[in-house]
Amino acid sequence: MKARVDPEICIGCTLCAEVCPEVYRMEGDKAVAYLSPIPKNLEASAKQGAEDCPVDAIIIEE
Repeated sequence: MKARVDPEICIGCTLCAEVCPEVYRMEGDKAVAYLSPIPKNLEASAKQGAEDCPVDAIIIEE
């Protein structure tokens, strides 16, 4: 599984990085997904981080 953050949509709310800091982090005022592929043991929290995004800026690719 892979995740990516669309920087054009991201508003920098930090929710994804708070929910799953092993996969998402803030770079400046935008979030990035820096762990790819995502290990099985982090998939649930990575998906939760994507679901919590208020503007749906995170794309999960199975």
